[in-house]
Amino acid sequence: MTGPMPSGTISAGAMNLIASLLEQRTGQQITANRVWRIETALKTMLRAEGLESADALVAKLLTRAEPKLAERVVDALLNQETSFFRDAAVLETAADALTSLQADVPHRRLRIWSAACATGQEPLSLAMLLAERGMAEGALAPEILASDVSPSALARARAGRYSQFEIQRGLPVRRMIEWFEGGEGEWVAKAELVRRIRFRRHNLAADPPPPGKFDLVLCRNVLLYFSPSLRTRVFDTLAGAVRPGGLLVLGAGETVIGQTGQFRPSEQFRGFYRLADPAACAATG
Repeated sequence: MTGPMPSGTISAGAMNLIASLLEQRTGQQITANRVWRIETALKTMLRAEGLESADALVAKLLTRAEPKLAERVVDALLNQETSFFRDAAVLETAADALTSLQADVPHRRLRIWSAACATGQEPLSLAMLLAERGMAEGALAPEILASDVSPSALARARAGRYSQFEIQRGLPVRRMIEWFEGGEGEWVAKAELVRRIRFRRHNLAADPPPPGKFDLVLCRNVLLYFSPSLRTRVFDTLAGAVRPGGLLVLGAGETVIGQTGQFRPSEQFRGFYRLADPAACAATG
């Protein structure tokens, strides 16, 4: 939490406790100018719990009568803003990079990690792109691992179920018809698409990287919610996950510059990052 929380319809004490809970569980901060998200995010939960206010929710949390309540509060607060083919040019470059890597190691299966995948639009978009490039079939089809800290987001991602609004955000009609089935306001990704992705729960702020090394790691638009010290630790986690010669993709407003010595800009793929030379890492460590 950064700075005191202003009071409004929620008391300052309740806001501070809820924001601290989010940071303790996920590393994500709610800055003072974004506390409106607490009220907005908790409205549905308050109705479901039969509570009149966030202060009443905090009072219930403090009784510790429901062990899972804190987890549900944190889950409700997580920012799941995403869309299909978000920053489409970045995903096209990612597909280009994978094509190039596959040419360099034609007998090895590429591995991709979509970290903080929210409700799954990013890994599904990438799976579509790889299928369109003929890279999604056979024993050497790239492995896509998608992870998130939110159990509810992962459940939706595994189901591949989206509203009409979500399906229209970034998804061209051609791809919608090819890869989804639906109507009456709901669309479901075809099983042949969803099965190309493995989903798992992972907390970037606390967990070690998934086993093995990855040729491409996408970690977009989540590091900006972390404190500088936590961001540095997460970069160490990501560096431990990237295979030598592999690439890291960040969000448009994120960079490694001034944040870590583990990565440096890729000369080949603009806006992407590769592992720094070991000597450079030692010099900045």
